[in-house]
Amino acid sequence: MPAASAIAPDDVIIVGNSSDDPFAIDVAYTVGQAEDVADLISMKTFANTEFCPRFISDERDFSAIGRQLAGKTVVIVSTSSRVVSRQNLAMRNLLIARAAKENGAAQVMLVEPDLFYSAQDRGPGPNQGETLFDRDDKDRKKFDGQPFTARLYAQMLQLAGVDRVLTVHNHSHSVQAMFTEVFEGRFHNLIPYDIYCDYLLNSNIVNSADGGAGLALCAPDKGARDFVKEMFSRLQLPNAKLILLDKDRSGERKVEIKLHDESEAKFDEIAGRDVILFDDMVRTGSTVVQSCQFMRQMNPGRTIFAVSHFYASDEGREKMAHRAIDEILTLNTMPTVLNRDVQGRLRRKMVVLKIEKWLARNLCEILGLPAREDTGLYQIDMSSKNPRFLRKIWSNEQLDSLHAQPVDS
Repeated sequence: MPAASAIAPDDVIIVGNSSDDPFAIDVAYTVGQAEDVADLISMKTFANTEFCPRFISDERDFSAIGRQLAGKTVVIVSTSSRVVSRQNLAMRNLLIARAAKENGAAQVMLVEPDLFYSAQDRGPGPNQGETLFDRDDKDRKKFDGQPFTARLYAQMLQLAGVDRVLTVHNHSHSVQAMFTEVFEGRFHNLIPYDIYCDYLLNSNIVNSADGGAGLALCAPDKGARDFVKEMFSRLQLPNAKLILLDKDRSGERKVEIKLHDESEAKFDEIAGRDVILFDDMVRTGSTVVQSCQFMRQMNPGRTIFAVSHFYASDEGREKMAHRAIDEILTLNTMPTVLNRDVQGRLRRKMVVLKIEKWLARNLCEILGLPAREDTGLYQIDMSSKNPRFLRKIWSNEQLDSLHAQPVDS
């Protein structure tokens, strides 16, 4: 993943795919952009509903028509929205990238924390998608009649003028290989190990004391194993345990959970320990709930589900309200998760780590910009309905004076 050549801060313009996207605004501010996103680009929509972005210029200056972005690097920060579909946002990305390039931009970079169309990461053809396993007819049949949309999206971005793509915790080997090929190595898949490690070690979400004697990390399936093993290594807790699970999917929502043959920890080593299960994404919540129910048979302490991309569907919210999950730790790669209405009843056990600062740091490193060292890695968003909320903002002495009255649950 080659970094860009170092560029001057004034030559970087950061915009969103909507003018009032708080995520894009926060990233721009952390990088050091003084201008408001809405003062840099106008998101016009014609009467026939067609979208037409326009980089704002001095109307009195006729000296650089079509060249106002000459030598500039334009960064498009693209996140999901409650009011605009992902298909619409994807098309906006293409038009903004083309507008930048046709106005002289030297480089266009797409920052899309939750990379669109990653679920459609292979096609029905034998060579449509690079996988770490041998594809059989059963796997190919799952994509029969569908487009290989992830590759199409990459090719369309490249055609529109995008030179570099940055995303967060994309689990698909096929997507990573294909985006790396299309963008000739200028694809950056950031894995948030440092965010999770910092929060787990410096908060009271789990018991990490005494070298992790009260903690176990769990990989619920094959796809999460490498990530969880690396997390285990980076936490440097010699007394923690690592447990690996397998899932056998017999239907769209029917999953059987069992202990993986090569799991370092066995069931009898989990009793009394806080267990944290990691995954890159959750949609329906079926697998994670079944995994947590399975782990509950081992009489653990608390059961925590940590996930990078939280798709807050109605079905997912309903299922993950199950008492088998004590708490949910997620990132705001999909910023809608910060909305209390979107969280629903899960706000009582949800913590969101806002990653704009961490993302801005990595963006500065890739572009060769000076990074602000005082920004930290993340900000914590926690509802007052969460029982840990008082412990987060009050001292133990203050809590004792209130006789540790429980928060409404």
